[in-house]
Amino acid sequence: MYIREAVINNQVGLHARPATFFIQKANEFKSSIWIEKDERRVNAKSLLGVLSLGIVKGTQINIIADGIDETEAVDTLVELIASGFSE
Repeated sequence: MYIREAVINNQVGLHARPATFFIQKANEFKSSIWIEKDERRVNAKSLLGVLSLGIVKGTQINIIADGIDETEAVDTLVELIASGFSE
């Protein structure tokens, strides 16, 4: 299991279009991937799950992965968040 923190810095948070980009990227990996905000953990490959967290700009989250490509998956998703989803 591999975990990293990330802070959402894009204007709209992790909603609609950015969430879709995030989920598409998460689905490229074989590992199970979760997003954790406060004490809630959801499947990072589920649009409904990700949107249910209500992640806005400035929110700190944990990205957690477990599987054969867990490190690559988490690092790639943290980089995507750091890029601001290319806004």
